[in-house]
Order: sequence, then C-alpha cells, then structure tokens
Amino acid sequence: MTADAHHHRTMRGIVLIMSALFMFSAMDTLAKHMLKVYPMSALMWVRYMIQVAVMLVLLGPRMGQRLLRTSHPWLQTLRGVLLVAGTTFFYFALRYLPLAEAAAISFVGPVLTALLSGPMLGDKVTRRQWFAVTLGFIGVLIILRPGGGVLSLAALFPLATALLFSIYQIVTRKLAGREHPYTTLFYTAIVGGAITSIAAPLHWVTPTLNQAGFMFCIGLLGGFGHLLLIRAMEHTSPSTLAPFFYSQLIWSTLLAFLAFGDFPKPLTLFGMLVIV
Repeated sequence: MTADAHHHRTMRGIVLIMSALFMFSAMDTLAKHMLKVYPMSALMWVRYMIQVAVMLVLLGPRMGQRLLRTSHPWLQTLRGVLLVAGTTFFYFALRYLPLAEAAAISFVGPVLTALLSGPMLGDKVTRRQWFAVTLGFIGVLIILRPGGGVLSLAALFPLATALLFSIYQIVTRKLAGREHPYTTLFYTAIVGGAITSIAAPLHWVTPTLNQAGFMFCIGLLGGFGHLLLIRAMEHTSPSTLAPFFYSQLIWSTLLAFLAFGDFPKPLTLFGMLVIV
C-alpha cells in the first residue's frame, strides 16, 4: 500500500469513528431523557431488539443465512458480551460515584486501547500517538474535574468499563476484514438482546407512543454507530483511532446544551481545547 493510500484509509477511519461517536452521544442523550421515566434493563433490551428487527427487515431478504454465517463464533459472542458488560458496569458505577468521577475513570479507555493494541494486535504505537492519547486524557480530567475519594472499591466499576470497552475495540479490529460487517453488527445485537432478556421481563413497562419513538431512535443510533465503528476499525488500527474517542465529550457537551440547556463552564471549554 502506498503512503497516499495509507493516509487516505487512516483519514477515512478517523471520519468514521468520529461519526460513530456522534451517534453514540445522540443515543446517550436520548437515553438520559428516557431513564428518568423508564427502567434501564427494559430500555437496553428494546435497544437491542430494535437493532435485530431493523437488520432482519432490511438485510434478511438480501443476505439470508449469510447474516448469521461466521467463522469466528466465539469472538463474535465475546464482542457482544463485552459491550453489554461494559455498559452494565458503568451504570453500577453511577450508583456509587458522581458522574464526573465515573466518567473520568472510564476515559482511561483510549490509553488502555493504545496499550493493548501492541501485544494483542502487534500494532506499533508511536510516541506521537502516546502523546495525543495522554494529552486527551489530561483534557478529560480538566473537563470533569474529579474530586477526592476516587481511589475506592467503587472506582473499579468505571475502570472495568474502560478495560472492557478497550478489549471490545481490539476484538472488533481482529474481526475486521475477516467477517462481513453486517454479520458482526448482527451478532452484537442478538448477543446483547439475549443477555438483556434475562432482566427485562422483571422491569417491563409498556411504553407510551412518544417513548416508543425515542426507543426506536435509540436502537437506530446504536446500530448505525456500531456499524461505523466496525468500518473505522477496518481502515486503521485502534491505537491510531484512540485519541479521537475523546471527541465524544465534545459531541456530548454540545447535545447536552441543545437538549437540556447545560452550558459548559470556562474550564470545561479549556479542557475541550486541550483535547482538540
């Protein structure tokens, strides 16, 4: 591959990952609104089931059994389990830690991704990439301003989230180019749906028409976001993409302002500048 072609693929991967993170931020914004009035376990189940249903309707007639055909069933299952487990651990963290502290710890994830991509994928992490990832994390700390008491047993929950999502990205990279991206996306949905089906019936509440609309949008955003994530991993390495995961903070801040009127403080804006 020529240098120009490699550069083009890298830039395409960066655009894809930032687009995916925007969709995740939009999904989180809708979920934050929904969680005020709707059980978390039921919401997670509906999110996965909508993704399964949409993929079956849109891709089932064209792909048929190829949608389920995989040469790496254990990796596909592991990927789905990692995503559900990481999300669950983060919600546990919110029970015991303030949101700022939990988020600050969970954003160790890009550092762990860069660290793990070497031994697990054989990627060479350059000094520039390490510097970008570390500086991004410093920007996160400036924005979130974590207070005291972080070093407690409760801090293990967001740390587990960061670790699980980092491994999730590594597994995604391992599957990239080996499996059809729609197959990988479908396994994410069916594994997530199967796991969340355990708790969903215990907390099920029939949604209103407006709530059903929000749920449908959450499912679409989650599905398309993970599809773009898979595509990004096909174009370049997780260590290269790691610094750009911090852009989710920018998207989340903007959407929080538009949806809830939360305007960032000057120190928060400075932290965003550090990340950029």
